[in-house]
Amino acid sequence: MEAETMLTIFLGIGLAASAGFRVFLPLFALSMAAHTGMWELNPGWEWLGSLSALITLGVATLVELFAYFIPWVDNLLDSLSMPLAALAGTAVMVSTLTGMDPVITWSLAIIAGGGTATAIKGASAGSRLASSLGTGGLANPLVSTVETATASAISLASILAPVLAAFMVIIVLALVFRIYRKLRPPRKKSS
Repeated sequence: MEAETMLTIFLGIGLAASAGFRVFLPLFALSMAAHTGMWELNPGWEWLGSLSALITLGVATLVELFAYFIPWVDNLLDSLSMPLAALAGTAVMVSTLTGMDPVITWSLAIIAGGGTATAIKGASAGSRLASSLGTGGLANPLVSTVETATASAISLASILAPVLAAFMVIIVLALVFRIYRKLRPPRKKSS
């Protein structure tokens, strides 16, 4: 596999992981990268680099970021954004995979992109729910700050240093699964 192909895969996975925290932020980052010519998009997805897409995704990103700082609204957003995160993860992955067979492109996009975004969104929603129940929502802005910072860092790394982003995603996934194991109910022992 060519080095450029691997970089586009790492870019897509990094942005998909970021979509697990914030749906619009990685789409906005990719739109900005495409608009400025930093990354070439898959044919049919060039519209993502247009000025109108950049502005629309920028506004959506700001609204999403601010809404996550409102306790209990953030829990509602988590419920609504679970399927959207999967779609965004799939979209950023398919839009970055250039020069590949469509079957491979869509398979990678659905499994790696959508799967990564969904796994992270599920764990982050669980941690926010635990925060809401444990603190009455008072700690939720702190959770939102950490998630936004993580999504921003991974999105930026994905665009500027995709290999670094891949390592960051591995670390984040390890932390996410550790949190998930702590939050899930204990198994009943069978006799």
